[in-house]
Amino acid sequence: MEIKIRPLADRVLVEAAQAEQKTAGGIIIPDTAKEKPQRGTVIAVGAGKKDEPMTVKVGDNVLYGKYAGTEINYEGKDYLIMKESDILAII
Repeated sequence: MEIKIRPLADRVLVEAAQAEQKTAGGIIIPDTAKEKPQRGTVIAVGAGKKDEPMTVKVGDNVLYGKYAGTEINYEGKDYLIMKESDILAII
């Protein structure tokens, strides 16, 4: 699916991974207790800054800070838009 959002400069559009449904021991986690995921897939990447090319690319799975980015809803799906510097690692 092609998305029509094009991040500017050093911004990245990320689709967050789904929150865990149950613990490793098999206990089902209710919606109110689920933690916000800290990983996701890069959907779109800006062009970067003049002296700083982008290191992430579309399709990369990334880890980001717990409170990183701004949540947006586009065509019924939730995304995060954040600076590349908010991304901690590519996994």
